[in-house]
Amino acid sequence: MGRFRLGVKSEDSESILSSDNIALDEQTLEEELQHAIAEENYAKAAEIRDTLKNLQKDSKTTVCGANSRFYESFRTGDLAAMQALWAKRDGVCCVHPGLRGISGYDDVIESWNFVWANYEFPLEIKLEDIKVHARGDMGYVTCMEFVKTKGGRWGGQFVTNVFEKIDGQWFICVHHASPVDL
Repeated sequence: MGRFRLGVKSEDSESILSSDNIALDEQTLEEELQHAIAEENYAKAAEIRDTLKNLQKDSKTTVCGANSRFYESFRTGDLAAMQALWAKRDGVCCVHPGLRGISGYDDVIESWNFVWANYEFPLEIKLEDIKVHARGDMGYVTCMEFVKTKGGRWGGQFVTNVFEKIDGQWFICVHHASPVDL
């Protein structure tokens, strides 16, 4: 994997995150933070704030990992891996460069078969300007994606990949790639 420079670090938050008196649910923590501020309990508010930061960093790291697995399956043309990464829902959507949006799990997976039909694998893929965002059970990655097929030229896309956390695992639910002039 190590082909993508992701620039997201997770700090060691084990001591704070294992604390029994703080729930790890982000919304509950936000509510507790507001309550602590209202009570002027600033020490507790600072502890909750730090826990929230660490929780968000951990979420960013796992979203980043899901994004890396998406690009590894794309690079190698691994349809089984691609299938496992997508949320199995009617609401998923994929927009390949220059095409209309494709909705629904089965149609999205079939679109990857279509897109890959004339590719020789592995592809060369470079990601730049990667930004990872996560909050609660949703996260997204924006980046510049550069793809080169064997014997072809580099193509550039601005990409947004949206992930949803389902049963503790991050799944891609939207992939939108818009072509850009290089």
